[in-house]
Amino acid sequence: MSDASGPADMTNKSLTKGVRLLRELAAQPRSGATVTTLAKAAGISRPTAFRLLYSLEQSGLVDRVDNNYILGWELARLGRYADPHAGLAARAQPLLQELADRFNESVTLSVPDPRGGVELIAEAAGSHVVSIVPRNMVGEHYPLHASSTGKVLLADMPVEQVLALLPERLEPYASRTITDRAILLKDLEQVREQGYGVIDNELEEELLSLARPIRDSSGTLVAILALDGPRYRFGRDRIPEALQEMRSIVDRLTEAFWQDSPPA
Repeated sequence: MSDASGPADMTNKSLTKGVRLLRELAAQPRSGATVTTLAKAAGISRPTAFRLLYSLEQSGLVDRVDNNYILGWELARLGRYADPHAGLAARAQPLLQELADRFNESVTLSVPDPRGGVELIAEAAGSHVVSIVPRNMVGEHYPLHASSTGKVLLADMPVEQVLALLPERLEPYASRTITDRAILLKDLEQVREQGYGVIDNELEEELLSLARPIRDSSGTLVAILALDGPRYRFGRDRIPEALQEMRSIVDRLTEAFWQDSPPA
């Protein structure tokens, strides 16, 4: 991940290519991948990939089992000391605020947590004094079946995992909360097809919320962008406009999170 605020000629191209290899390696099966496979996926020549993987192997960032490379022990050790959200939230904040200002409503960024839920890691608010969504919600967890972010997460899971995660009878939070698991599964099919989640009077009365997934280059869900507002200000007639603006912000967030120098 390059520093998007720095001058382009300050970027170390070899390091950037090495990072691309690590990302592609993370997207491979646990058994790993050959240098040829990784070079093709990363868009670099095989000799360059071989030299970089050798250097990464010497430092413990990758390991080699026969002809396959896998992520290394040193990478796992360093990962234990990293705050997984601080850099993500800092890069996202200006774009979250831009979306919040555009609609004058609340915007949040959430990430999947290890327990199968979603955790809110960043937020931005419009200038309205009266808001149906409380501010300073960072660190909070939403009910999966009654939130737009939760629906996006559930829609990304296999049905078997959803059934194992949720009770047969779901807790009601508002007048239109889906409490039947079978009905929720049909709703999740629609979320999957349309590429976004929506709740309307499901978490709080008069709350309308939209959510879009943010994925890395391998297609893995890494974060969820949500836009919330009270229905008397943010009604269903604004959904098409909001979804279009959110798509643009998601594209820009993806660029901000994983911006690389062009392959050389």
